[in-house]
Amino acid sequence: MEGVQAVFDPWSPDFVADPYPAYAELRARGRVHYFAPSNQWLVPRHADVAALLRDRRLGRTYRHRFTHEEFGRTAPPPEHEPFHVLNDNGMLDLEAPAHTRIRRLVSKAFTARTVERLRPYVEALADRLAADLVADGGGDLVARVAEPLPVAVIAEMLGIPEADRHALRPWSAAICGMYELNPPEETARRAVAASLEFSGYLRELIAARRSAPGDDLISGLIAAYDEGESLSEQEMISTCVLLLNAGHEATVNATANGWYALFRHPEQLAALRAAPAALLPTAVEELLRHDTPLQLFERWVLDDIEIGGTVVPRGSEIALLFGSANHDPAAFDHPERLDLARKDNPHISFSAGIHYCIGAPLARIELAASLAALLRRAPDLRLAATPERKPNFVIRGLRELLVAV
Repeated sequence: MEGVQAVFDPWSPDFVADPYPAYAELRARGRVHYFAPSNQWLVPRHADVAALLRDRRLGRTYRHRFTHEEFGRTAPPPEHEPFHVLNDNGMLDLEAPAHTRIRRLVSKAFTARTVERLRPYVEALADRLAADLVADGGGDLVARVAEPLPVAVIAEMLGIPEADRHALRPWSAAICGMYELNPPEETARRAVAASLEFSGYLRELIAARRSAPGDDLISGLIAAYDEGESLSEQEMISTCVLLLNAGHEATVNATANGWYALFRHPEQLAALRAAPAALLPTAVEELLRHDTPLQLFERWVLDDIEIGGTVVPRGSEIALLFGSANHDPAAFDHPERLDLARKDNPHISFSAGIHYCIGAPLARIELAASLAALLRRAPDLRLAATPERKPNFVIRGLRELLVAV
């Protein structure tokens, strides 16, 4: 146990800066490791992570089968309830039959046609943001391109008026703080406040769309109906928050992490500049793999499970290490190498199984659009200062990425 804590230290700035050597050590030590500080079992290898994401003995929740007491867990503090009501009614934190019903209804509104219809808007916005950055001689790539693009796109999709969009990113950041390991009480307090404000805002917006529907996703969720089933108001609110948070957090960080990786691998950046159309599709996948925006995903053990000869008992929590799985040499040839032409790339940055990211097609469009726009508008884009990482481990990103053109 002490050995694992010496290797895996998610609260250390040095570890957060580069967790990948520690992951290699964990993979070498075995398939599963108990980590006492977060009371979780760490799973570092690609084959195990991919299989467990599909294993129905694990779940994002246990409340569909057990009470807190039956599962050996303590209920969250009552003062945290607004966050948990919001979070626990989203399909990401539900299991069948509720998850099946909600995902089916959301899929009726969040169709491939809906996503594809946004492509011209995404590409035009990416081009304008890149042009503005160039006109100013550079700046912070995170604040100028990585953040505003996906936030605007998901807000446009949901039908959130432009004048209201300034609040979305702060609400999302406050709520997502709860997904880190052992979040402090101050983080919980901010998440609760954001949950109340965001829920109140969406409740009013949903009421407005009920009386005057549009062609946006909220109107589509209100209209979604299948065999006598529809979404409750709380399910709609939770779905909108989930789509907004998941719909931009990963894309923001994938964009920033990706460009930082390109700057540190100038030969790969040169290859991408020389043949952007040919390399962009595989480049997007490789950048998502190489510095994974979501490093860890949790599952509850609903029934005893054996991993590599170790029985992980019911009531335990498993931490699936996406970042480690995406660097496993058993799944990737020379995983530490950034290879934008990599063809065999079974990365799990969008998860797998029933909780596979419903927004993956939109994220790919956004990442390709921002990459293409910056390659076109700023052919000499370069790093202006060494960036500082956010202190977060689970959601991996940069505070800023200063660039010159």
